[in-house]
Amino acid sequence: MTTSQSNLAGLSKFVFRAPNWYTSLAFALLVAAVTGVGAFDSREADAVFRGILFIGQDAWEGVFFIGIPTVIAGFATPWVDRFTGGRLTYNRASLLALICELLIVAVLSVAGLLTYLFAALDQTFVFDALMVALASVFALRLLVVLAVSRSSLPLAVLPASIQTVAAAGLLFIYSGTIRFMADGGSAVQAYLTPFLNQNADAPGVLSVVSPTQFALLGALCVLYAAAVYIFLIAIDRPWRRSMGVSMLDFLRGFIGHVAEGSDELEDFFEQIGEQAMVPVTVLAFREPDGGPEKARFVLPMIHPGPMGEIGGGNLPKRVAATAEGLAFPPHATAGHDFNLVTEREVERLIDAADRAHRRIDYESEASESVRLDSGDAKMLGQAFGDDGLLINTFSPDFADDVEYGVGLTAASEARAHGLDTVLLVDAHNCNNGLAGPDLGHVTPGSARSFDMIQAAGLTGERLASAPTGELSLGVAWDETDWEPLDGIGPLGIRAAVVEVQGQETAYVLVDGNNMEPWLRDRTVDALTEAGLDEVEVMTTDTHVVNTVEADNQVGDAIDHDEFIDTVIELVEAAREDTEPVEAGMTTERAEVTVFGNDRTESLASHANAVVSVGGAFAAAVILAVTAISVLLFFVT
Repeated sequence: MTTSQSNLAGLSKFVFRAPNWYTSLAFALLVAAVTGVGAFDSREADAVFRGILFIGQDAWEGVFFIGIPTVIAGFATPWVDRFTGGRLTYNRASLLALICELLIVAVLSVAGLLTYLFAALDQTFVFDALMVALASVFALRLLVVLAVSRSSLPLAVLPASIQTVAAAGLLFIYSGTIRFMADGGSAVQAYLTPFLNQNADAPGVLSVVSPTQFALLGALCVLYAAAVYIFLIAIDRPWRRSMGVSMLDFLRGFIGHVAEGSDELEDFFEQIGEQAMVPVTVLAFREPDGGPEKARFVLPMIHPGPMGEIGGGNLPKRVAATAEGLAFPPHATAGHDFNLVTEREVERLIDAADRAHRRIDYESEASESVRLDSGDAKMLGQAFGDDGLLINTFSPDFADDVEYGVGLTAASEARAHGLDTVLLVDAHNCNNGLAGPDLGHVTPGSARSFDMIQAAGLTGERLASAPTGELSLGVAWDETDWEPLDGIGPLGIRAAVVEVQGQETAYVLVDGNNMEPWLRDRTVDALTEAGLDEVEVMTTDTHVVNTVEADNQVGDAIDHDEFIDTVIELVEAAREDTEPVEAGMTTERAEVTVFGNDRTESLASHANAVVSVGGAFAAAVILAVTAISVLLFFVT
């Protein structure tokens, strides 16, 4: 992950799942009542409502003018939006309505405070502010509907205007009702007199709601709609020119996934995807003489991202579900450019793994494990027949993903020195989160890439000539009580202990995305003290732990000592489970659609540019329309 990608990932901390619609609307009504008491002054009309059992007319006006339009918008917006081809859900629409209500509340609170501090300002100023707030609500809703539902501007106006139209309509109805109750006479006269006679009297503060203000509201809505449309066109054009896709499609999919868990983001990724051929390597262990499978290592050379269950984000779980024995799906040498564009692509990898599994030739002998260092790279290797399992780590130095090309070259180097098939794992077990300039990305041509390639060659050479012995294996698994928010995915922690000629090698796999610094080393030291000869701790790099937090590493949210104790218990259980087995390895290839070369970096760079430049441009647009709004009020 590069700096641009980490900046983009860091934006996820501002994202949260939409609450249930009834929670949003109940809170909206409460806020509306409190706001009415603080912003409206209905002392002149108290006599009209004397005897009505209610908290107060001010609270009622707040609910009527602010709360009820919010409820109407929460229920009506999804229906209207979907009728016009949109995708807003009730949860999203209710949350949007609540946010718009809070905008109104903020404006009315400031207006109410100013009328209290300055005697020259009266309730006319409050209702002028209400008109600006209602127009702003329309603009905000239009922006969201255009971004999320991708409707045309004329169609987007329909769901976007619901909250503003409802508030204005209730304002008109309520003011006429008060006149009718105070003066009597006909209902027609009560409702239409203000529009026919500007000097007509009416009780209470609603006498200040004039036809001019309704006309201003309409003019402001037109002005704000034009500003929103210009803003969206301006920030979307760079995406279309350079990447051929719309930023709004990305925004809609991103919001849909984190707010509702939808897969809309995959539609966007399919537009930018490229075809790639990737190896899928399988190392299987079974009981002697064709007995049941005991364990299976499956390594598709794919990055399990980009986030949540989008694309290959939950690849480790999907792969593990297909194995007969206990599955170990470690992290391959691939970065974000090799994210699958849709979850459907996982099936191609699983099919390739099944084909490879059917072609395996099993042997009962294996070599002892060896560990070789080259520069920052530390390689643990073990041969099963003529094939080799190689695991690379840079710990205690910080590192993130290893590029696809680096991994292919390292595996080829190991084969060139005597191995047939190589299952090369990126242990992905030591990083410092999103801090730092480059986050330890291992790219072609870097010093670390040559360290890793050389370590693979040395390990392959050592394993090719290493003495062999009878192979035994024990496994254990604990799903653990930790959850994705704690940095641990659904596969929990898995352990395998391989014994050859009395040497015990422990392979620990944690379903997480990288590890906090020194946690891997402390775990290795603890297991070595417990009697293991060689140990490596790996992570799957699952991205189900990164739906909301971008750097939710193993050890960030959980106690390190508790984690180490859990691993020790599992390894001890695996040692007790040890029994003779046969092992075999082979590789198949699968053609899948991935993000493509440099697409992730381009996507991150464009998104970061929109955040930085778009914020300044939005501020300029807001200042411009605010100035025009103030001018309109002075002119009228």
